Amino acid sequence: MSVNLIFKIAAVGILVSVLSQVLKHSGREEHAFLTSFAGLLLVLFWILPYIYELFESIKRLFSL
Repeated sequence: MSVNLIFKIAAVGILVSVLSQVLKHSGREEHAFLTSFAGLLLVLFWILPYIYELFESIKRLFSL
């Protein structure tokens, strides 16, 4: 896992947090929720290959 990925996740977190707060204060709670959900899905999409690699490593470890 590279440091670049960690910085990208942090940037998405900050951006989603700011957008969510702005949308909540303007009375658009539904859009704030969808923004948070989209940020979560984006980060999970980036992390999914690393999670798959982790489970494959665990499977290989216990199959020996």
